[in-house]
Amino acid sequence: MGQGLGRAGRQAGRRSTAVYSASGPGQVGLGTTWGRRRPGARFPDLGLLPPELGVEILSHLNATDLCLASCVWHELATAEPLWQGLCKSNWGYCTIYHRRHSVDFSYRHLYLQLDEGCLTFNADPFEGIGYLFSRGILADNAQEIGRFIFSTETLHWQSLRLFLDRRRDVLDELVKLHNFANQFLPNALRQFFQSIRAPEERGEFLEALITKFSQRFCACNLALTCKLGLSPDSVYVLCYSLILLSVDLNSPHVKNKMSKREFIRNTRQAAMLVSADYVGHLYDNIYLVGHVAA
Repeated sequence: MGQGLGRAGRQAGRRSTAVYSASGPGQVGLGTTWGRRRPGARFPDLGLLPPELGVEILSHLNATDLCLASCVWHELATAEPLWQGLCKSNWGYCTIYHRRHSVDFSYRHLYLQLDEGCLTFNADPFEGIGYLFSRGILADNAQEIGRFIFSTETLHWQSLRLFLDRRRDVLDELVKLHNFANQFLPNALRQFFQSIRAPEERGEFLEALITKFSQRFCACNLALTCKLGLSPDSVYVLCYSLILLSVDLNSPHVKNKMSKREFIRNTRQAAMLVSADYVGHLYDNIYLVGHVAA
């Protein structure tokens, strides 16, 4: 086993010191090391790198830059494993990934379509989602849309909020994908609001978010909630208390900050079955970690 690891290490070492050169503009071959490239050598050939390293390099480029890069790295335009990796690193789930592909299917073309669809979504979420439906990239049902949204970070939070406010069925599916098992309540709430930005003002959509979060949190922590005397209703109350406390402790406009004793007293008036110790730990978390919906 030790000899096998030694051979693998030597092979990796030889690969990492592979030599590249360019015989002309946009052409890359063997002949120059990374540290000392010959005059005229411009870019290392991504085809000679491990696929995961090539994907990591290309993941820092947008769609326009990638198209320009493919003019320099000629193999990039036809390197389907690299384009497949780029698609799945930016959009972790799409319905089309699990469909049978035609002979002329191209992950490079799919990448450009996904990029166009998300840009359109950020301008008009319903037009953008319709674009993905019309290209067969995403199935028109709430579960598939929820999985797509959950696996991508390229959607602007304002457009996403507008979309989810109108498509509550998608919001339901999106909440189901969150796993809050064994998480402290304020940390779980922060995680939730990182994926679905909380509205700035209290309203019907915020109430819907907290209601769905409270139900999901309890479903993920059945034994814990029973032990602590928590229920979806009491978690709902605690979530609002945490949001108000976050504003109180972190806003420069609030001069007289709420004390721990005041927070425990006020919270337990609305959630009497929750212990004072647990409520005190909630206060400590906000005081030390910060806002739950920042």
